[in-house]
Amino acid sequence: MGRSSTAALAALLALSFPAMAAAQTVATPPIAERADPLPFDPAAEARVYLERIAALDDAGPQLNAVVVHDPDAAEAATIVNGGSRLAGRTVLVKDNIETHEWPTTAGSLALENNATGRDAPLIQRLRANGGVVLGKTNLSEWANFRSSDSSSGWSAVGGITRNPHATDRSACGSSSGSGAAVAAGLAWAAIGTETDGSITCPASMNGVVGFKPSTGLVSGELIVPISASQDTAGPMARSVIDAAMLLSAIAGPDYGEMGEGDLAYDFTAGLDTASLAGVRVGVLRGRDGGFEPLGQLYEQALDDLRRAGAVMVDVTYEGDPQMGADEYTVLLYEFREGLDAYLAASPADIPVRSLQDVIDFNAVHALSEMRWFGQDIFTAALEATNRAAYEAARANSFRLAGPEGIDRLLAENDVDVLIAPTRGPAWSIDLVNGDNFRGGIGIGIGSLAAIAGYPHLTVPMGAIEGLPVGLSFIAGKWSDHAVLRAGAAYERARSVPLREPLFAPWQPVGEVQP
Repeated sequence: MGRSSTAALAALLALSFPAMAAAQTVATPPIAERADPLPFDPAAEARVYLERIAALDDAGPQLNAVVVHDPDAAEAATIVNGGSRLAGRTVLVKDNIETHEWPTTAGSLALENNATGRDAPLIQRLRANGGVVLGKTNLSEWANFRSSDSSSGWSAVGGITRNPHATDRSACGSSSGSGAAVAAGLAWAAIGTETDGSITCPASMNGVVGFKPSTGLVSGELIVPISASQDTAGPMARSVIDAAMLLSAIAGPDYGEMGEGDLAYDFTAGLDTASLAGVRVGVLRGRDGGFEPLGQLYEQALDDLRRAGAVMVDVTYEGDPQMGADEYTVLLYEFREGLDAYLAASPADIPVRSLQDVIDFNAVHALSEMRWFGQDIFTAALEATNRAAYEAARANSFRLAGPEGIDRLLAENDVDVLIAPTRGPAWSIDLVNGDNFRGGIGIGIGSLAAIAGYPHLTVPMGAIEGLPVGLSFIAGKWSDHAVLRAGAAYERARSVPLREPLFAPWQPVGEVQP
């Protein structure tokens, strides 16, 4: 459509957000609105996103969501096959996933020269399906597995990522940049990674859709690791159907144990007409931490689900604290093994080839790397060498999360899907004291899905004092499509209008929003 079409598209997007400061000339596309106001032109759309990155990330409120981007992305989008699955749509990629254009740093200065020249298999799939890699997003350094006192969204490479809904509030982690970038309209969608909460928490707090697929559905090769048994990449987008479209492009290559073998599997199939009529929904109670505003929004979501025809079944889950303790044992052991293997195999000229090397690097570069928090998790992982203890912990944590957790809750209550608040609202950024999780408000049951390797979808549910919160949908292994269908049906049934980012520090709005 050329230059004039780019201007027209930018103007149409700007109409959706009149509250933006006058100096910011581009605006956030409406959440969950997929109908293009103009015929889709990938090059024009890419130019709009490049303008937004310049206005809102490089300058403006300096969200620190994007660490590097391709100024030629519009030209790349122009040559994409229009009949491909993504047809030139722009995607930002978390900076622990290898892309051939840029170093893969995991947020650490130790890896600032980790230019491998490789694409992770999921990136190969993305490009083969017509996706354009727009750039890389900031993350919590080492995917938030360095210190128990960390500030989510901070890395030595990218600084602190800011929540576009309230720039003095956390974007959560570790896929903070991916969540903030999608919320700010800096790309069509983004890819995050999750070990336990790292897609779903930033998606919830930034008011976007985030999907952690069944572990093994998306290749984990050439991603800086934490846990071989729990890590997975997944999509973050402004609607469930867009997240499903991106998932369809990156899933595979062989679906692991799923046995589908169909590389053209379409996770968007039926989402536009998915119904909740007769769907039995397990309603997790007592998962809002007693925080009344979160409970009120949850009740509104339940009313919306009932009106859409869902059969609501109250479910109680107490949990076993041993599950979390065993999970930590697993993560420490798998992190040491996985990181040592990844660093040793990198073809780049990097100064670290083991976890011990990284610990030593941080000690030497303490002013830049450890000004705000230390590396107690690193040192604990270095000592996690007991194979028998690891295997016992993995078996027990998986049993409690999967067969005796999600599987039991689904079977005993005869429900198709489980729901709960994803998390509470974003806390204030405090680099000195670290994250304030407010006693774990709204943790839902995300850890069950993470440890078991089951799918977990979060969909925006509303906002509390202008701060977004999400609703989680969880079910059994390989039920990814069913979970996406339920989330898409809720998205259409949701009666609560969603707030757009203000790109300013938080101010009270006086009541639960809306």
